Amino acid sequence: MYLTTEEEKTLQGEYGETLRKAIEILVALGDIYGADSLIPVRSAQIAGVSYKTIGDAGLEWISDLKGRVRIPAILNPAGMDMIRWQEMGIDREFAKKQQEIIDAYERLGISTKCTCTPYYLEGFDAGYGDHLAWSESSAVCYANSVIGARTNREGGPSALAAALVGKTANYGYHLDEMREPVMSVTVDFELSGSDYGALGYVAGKVIGNRVPIFYLKGHPSGDELKSLGAALAASGAVALYHVEDVTPEAVMSKFERPGEGFTVEREQIMEVYKTGTACAGERQAADIITVGCPHCSPAELENIAGLLAGRHVRKEMWVCTSREVAERYPDLVRNIEGSGAKVVCDTCMVVSPATNNYRCMMVNSGKALAYVPGMCGVASRYGSMGQCIKEALDDDN
Repeated sequence: MYLTTEEEKTLQGEYGETLRKAIEILVALGDIYGADSLIPVRSAQIAGVSYKTIGDAGLEWISDLKGRVRIPAILNPAGMDMIRWQEMGIDREFAKKQQEIIDAYERLGISTKCTCTPYYLEGFDAGYGDHLAWSESSAVCYANSVIGARTNREGGPSALAAALVGKTANYGYHLDEMREPVMSVTVDFELSGSDYGALGYVAGKVIGNRVPIFYLKGHPSGDELKSLGAALAASGAVALYHVEDVTPEAVMSKFERPGEGFTVEREQIMEVYKTGTACAGERQAADIITVGCPHCSPAELENIAGLLAGRHVRKEMWVCTSREVAERYPDLVRNIEGSGAKVVCDTCMVVSPATNNYRCMMVNSGKALAYVPGMCGVASRYGSMGQCIKEALDDDN
């Protein structure tokens, strides 16, 4: 792999040990995947933030790093709401360790707005064709597919390395030839809302890590595309998908239909709603309802506020979003919380230990449906936003 003179000096440690470690990670990845060079990236989104997932070893590694990032960089969700953690039932020792992780990242110049939807934040925009170094699976899928930017599914350390160096290795989805669809997915019936998360949950298991193109009856919204991609990335390992006549590269490139493909039937989508992960073998009533995986958009908050207006939840309900979005729409937050539901910032049900206190969780996210049983040890059920709110309102199911 070709390195510039400055990159060689960085690798030799002339600019300090932290930058040497960082570029060493990037060069190693480049060598493994056959990159020809390092390329500049516009921004980085860094996973490996929750103390639940990285523990003391991760905290120690981050704390040993020195210097400042060279590009805008932001964090993935933490393991708790950084302000209202006690209301979530987080113990004081976990909260202390989580704050130490956030402080360590902040010393490196990284924005501590913890979210899996950085594209909703003001001043952290990404555009068509921009090279990025993002690491959270749903954010990567959205950036590549819905925005038309270019990023591999970076690990937390490699995204942090890219933020410190300002570059990443030029391979994978940074290259034109790797972005062509190789598999088609056909859906011959109308979808809406959480159906897209169910579609991603079903299709991702077949697609794996390949690039699909979807042929759909309708025209999904940005939030529906977000849900589709998040589920594809969780049940499979999809980092880029196209939708004919919808997503930017599919519109501009007019891809030919790949030779390999499959059709998703209506019954497969309905089965996700019926069984989910079966909630320990039987259909149980949920004792917690969580929405916002990925974090809720302003439009989703508005929808939730409308559905909860004048009503009161009888079960624990979390509405997860970024702190910046919550602070930008205080009236929506106030209306949602007037029902007894909690607007939870900085975190989500997947990476917080607070979910360990529950037996069965109802979600409207294919990503959460895929991750919650394994990562949280909690059975999960799937429903639309309306069904989730009905479950939260009614104790007698």
